[in-house]
Amino acid sequence: MNIAALALVPGLALGSFLNVVAARVPLRRSIVSPGSACMSCAHELAWYDNIPLVSWLALRGRCRHCGARIPARYPAVELVTALLVAGSVWKFGPSGTAAVAAFFCLALVAISATDIEHRVIPNRIVLPAAAIVLAANTVLHPSLVWVLAALGAAGFLFAAALAYPKGMGMGDVKLALLMGAALGKSVSVAMMIGMVATLVPGLYLLARHGSAARKMRIPFGPFLALGSVVALFAGPWLLHQYWSLFA
Repeated sequence: MNIAALALVPGLALGSFLNVVAARVPLRRSIVSPGSACMSCAHELAWYDNIPLVSWLALRGRCRHCGARIPARYPAVELVTALLVAGSVWKFGPSGTAAVAAFFCLALVAISATDIEHRVIPNRIVLPAAAIVLAANTVLHPSLVWVLAALGAAGFLFAAALAYPKGMGMGDVKLALLMGAALGKSVSVAMMIGMVATLVPGLYLLARHGSAARKMRIPFGPFLALGSVVALFAGPWLLHQYWSLFA
């Protein structure tokens, strides 16, 4: 538990970096330079205005220079990232498996943020992440299950995209590839939870807007990410509970 708590601080720093990734990658801008700046006035941020969580709270969610509102997404990404990184260390201990799990979580946070804000899952994030996770898991736990799960999950959503292209994008298919590479057999848990979770906003929009809701696109990536997090930490247990019903 103490080691996991120590991971919170670097997790916050990584979350701050993911905010840069989510803001710049969809715009095809460098994530290295220039330094962090206000997205409204482009004024470069001083170090004391760039402390994860603290600066946003101290500034009350507004830029010190132009007064523009800083979206709550920024501290949310930092906090969620820190909790997921610490959770990976808590679950798997200080190990290579924990490092892969934390990296997978970082990719999920970045993908979710870009999908929510820009309605896109960038290839520059999801494809390298899938390759790295697949290679790492295969080295740490040699088995064909990783590549089979990756191809199986991607193939399932690819078939869904062909059947209903307006409701499923190729970005979701590539995300499924990453999910399978990271979760192996537990990817089925992640897919099921993600699909069920998507029904909640879908039913809400249908109740509020009627038939017009069919034209409103709901980003699927964050729900797949939610399912992935559940599967990462409890997937094997959930699968065991499910199969025990038929024993």
